[in-house]
Amino acid sequence: MDFLPINGTDFVEFYVGNAKQASHYYLTAFGFQPLAYRGLETGDKDKTSYVIRQGKITFILTSSLKPEGEIAEHCKKHGDGVKCIALWVDDATKAFEETTRRGGIPFLRPEANYEIIQRKGARSFEKGNFKALFESIEREQQLRGTL
Repeated sequence: MDFLPINGTDFVEFYVGNAKQASHYYLTAFGFQPLAYRGLETGDKDKTSYVIRQGKITFILTSSLKPEGEIAEHCKKHGDGVKCIALWVDDATKAFEETTRRGGIPFLRPEANYEIIQRKGARSFEKGNFKALFESIEREQQLRGTL
């Protein structure tokens, strides 16, 4: 029996040098559609993110608005690339416990993510609970001291 049945991918977040340009590229070259935005216009002075979707694929393209910090340092060191892959599973707590028991290194505790998705009764992040996703990630980063 599979210890971790994966139902699909919820989203993939990329840290990129220019989220607006990267979003435009995916929209025009690959037919993605815009889903959500976060940045200066929404009150975030540190980073900007574009959420785009094509069918079952959801990407979050995030750039730093400051020359320092986790996102900027990641882009300086590695260039544009994947930062986070969120998988859709039936039992997030069980999946977390089993994968960390087998040596996985946690990024977010499952309670935060699971609670946000279930609160809206959604299977993934939509416009209504997109803000909650960012708040959850920021709380975790603050606990780790990386925000």
